[in-house]
Amino acid sequence: MAKSSLKNALMVILLVITIACSTKLCKAIESPQYKIVHSESDFEIRHYRESVWMAAPVNEISFEKATRNGFHRLFQFIQGANLNFSRIYMTKPVLTSIVPGAGPLHSSAYFVKFYLPDKFQADPPLPLRELNLQPDPWTSHCIAVRKFSGFARDSNIVKEAEKLALSLSRSPWANSTASTSEYAYSIAQYNSPFRIIGRVNEVWVDVTGSRVNGCESNPIAAY
Repeated sequence: MAKSSLKNALMVILLVITIACSTKLCKAIESPQYKIVHSESDFEIRHYRESVWMAAPVNEISFEKATRNGFHRLFQFIQGANLNFSRIYMTKPVLTSIVPGAGPLHSSAYFVKFYLPDKFQADPPLPLRELNLQPDPWTSHCIAVRKFSGFARDSNIVKEAEKLALSLSRSPWANSTASTSEYAYSIAQYNSPFRIIGRVNEVWVDVTGSRVNGCESNPIAAY
């Protein structure tokens, strides 16, 4: 399929999802559960529990192209392109993790990820081989999060990640970036591309405990 055709098909798919949800034809959208353990004006630290995601590896120099490519394959998976022929409800966010490298966006590759609903956490359906997807099990761990509005673009994601890094450097979480993480950072997108106002995006960076005894201590709120 040509790139323009792929983009058009994906936009039609997302439009259908948007219309269905706006008319209450879709269930409440699930998200990974977490607790907030530290909060400041421009970032927060969340402790996420164990979970399983489905990941689409993408070799692209563009974040936007990589996200479209990966999500197109993930959408086929949740629409039944798996060995169980299971239909899987949409979840949020769509997460694009940036792999460190020498590319234009401080990266050389991406993993676009879909959070599996609770129904499929214990036994994820196996994707068809041609989709080139892989389960991504998470252990419980902590993530530094910075919110930003508008659209996540090639032109702004690095700047938002740098702002989060600066905020962390001025906090008790300085030098707490997890050295074991294979990703530089991730971009979480919560909205359909057809939503213009009130968009929510986040930069995620894995962190370890700081001055507290492990980042899971003393949660402020749970979601």
